Amino acid sequence: MGDGSGTRAERLREVAREVFGWTDLRPGQLEAMEHLLDGGDALVVLPTGSGKSAVYQVPALLLDGPTVVVSPLIALQRDQVAGLEEADAGGAVAVNSAQSGGSPLEEVRAGQAEFVFLAPEQLAKPETVDRLRDARPSLVAIDEAHCVSAWGHDFRPDYLRLGQVIERLGHPPVVALTATATPAVREEIAASLGLRDALHVVRGFDRPNLGLEVRRFVTDEDLRRALVEDAASRPGLGLVYVATRRAAEEYAAELKAAGRRAEAYHAGMRAADRHRVHERFRDGGLDVVAATSAFGMGIDKPDVRFVLHAAPPDSPDSYYQEIGRAGRDGESAEAVLFYRPEDLGLRRFFAGGRPDEELLLRVATLVCEHGGAVPVRELREVLGVSATRLTRVVNLLERAGAVEPAGRGGLRRVEGGPEPARAVEVAVELEEARRRVDASRIEMMRGYAETTGCRRRFLLEYFGEPYERICGRCDTCRAGEAEAPEVAGGPFAMHARVRHSAWGPGTVMSRENDRITVLFEEVGYKTLSLEAVERDDLLAPC
Repeated sequence: MGDGSGTRAERLREVAREVFGWTDLRPGQLEAMEHLLDGGDALVVLPTGSGKSAVYQVPALLLDGPTVVVSPLIALQRDQVAGLEEADAGGAVAVNSAQSGGSPLEEVRAGQAEFVFLAPEQLAKPETVDRLRDARPSLVAIDEAHCVSAWGHDFRPDYLRLGQVIERLGHPPVVALTATATPAVREEIAASLGLRDALHVVRGFDRPNLGLEVRRFVTDEDLRRALVEDAASRPGLGLVYVATRRAAEEYAAELKAAGRRAEAYHAGMRAADRHRVHERFRDGGLDVVAATSAFGMGIDKPDVRFVLHAAPPDSPDSYYQEIGRAGRDGESAEAVLFYRPEDLGLRRFFAGGRPDEELLLRVATLVCEHGGAVPVRELREVLGVSATRLTRVVNLLERAGAVEPAGRGGLRRVEGGPEPARAVEVAVELEEARRRVDASRIEMMRGYAETTGCRRRFLLEYFGEPYERICGRCDTCRAGEAEAPEVAGGPFAMHARVRHSAWGPGTVMSRENDRITVLFEEVGYKTLSLEAVERDDLLAPC
């Protein structure tokens, strides 16, 4: 390991080489590692497959004390623990719902494990946080950090409390890691986690080895037939992403009938069956997995040659993360969206619905009138609701500034916070604002599917990365349809701050020759005709 001699960079490279066998550190990795060693926090956005885990694994071995890693999926935790044990990197344990929580934490407190992996749900347990605090962690890593953001594509309420957990652990250096985060999501990650002296490391989203294509269909039957024929004829390993559990089963059956080694994967399967599919995929025992979005987070399989989508995902964020599982070895891979405009209606349905105002009011009133800490378990019993439903409501009330955690699984009213009726109004406003942004992202997915411009440019500029050219590697470029954009400056240049009279402030995310796309803070993404903007004076610089 490091003996304290040499520069920080030399010591980091030495650990990377001697422990993990990495002869080179990639752009962005070393910069973030050095900042963590100096005691600062970091937000790291690196493309899928570019070594985000290394950013915490290497400095962890030069810091005195265990490293807490928040990782959302048990399968992902299992793979990471196995990899660290294989590298003999100081020991690693996982604490999750699939096992007893006591023994692994005792190993950490006894100094027998350098890394402890936990799901965010485990950190909702005060006793777990207390045990970790006693172990005096030296580093906290938040994997899949976009889940923190209510504006993100994979928002998970359990991530919202991680900022409080970090403070209870004494706020050691924190690194938040993700592969997909727009500028707005990055800002919310930093704010929600309470990052201090935060270094933002954002490296290119572009994956030039990925070919991009959209194939349009009128009927579902034609789409299904074409996708099965395509997946059955392609060489190499592939993924087929679908919108529903039933579709996963049906596509897997059709691909098996076509002679491929295919399996379905979705959240409705038994844990043992999901694990079996995961292992077969990892070990080369399958040709194709037909899956919902439940499959893939943390998948580290370098030789996936194609990712086909039987329906559009809920956002370009999700889409780019899912296609990023192809071609991690740097070799050519293909990403094809099989598209019917009607299928976006299913996504809009999933994004719809209103928060339960009656339950919000009941929870806010019970906590307000209790006068002290109310055990969440008692709230569940009194209200007769599931833990998941209650968690969703409590998180909304926390965001509304009405309630806050109070020690060992309790809730209390925030001193000076809104009265119950007002708290419900604020909570509903927050949730509906999030749903408006969700709906706007669905429309951006339509924009990707239906653009006549360069698809790579559409995706990269969605993430705030300028790409003022055409790629030559997507279907519109190959067909000669995509036009090179004019270099745009002035008040509507990329990343310019603007204000709309009805939609409020926003940021210009992309500009084509005849339109601009703006991410508004209150209503999400809007694509506007430049002619209309200039004619009607719709936007003002701010």
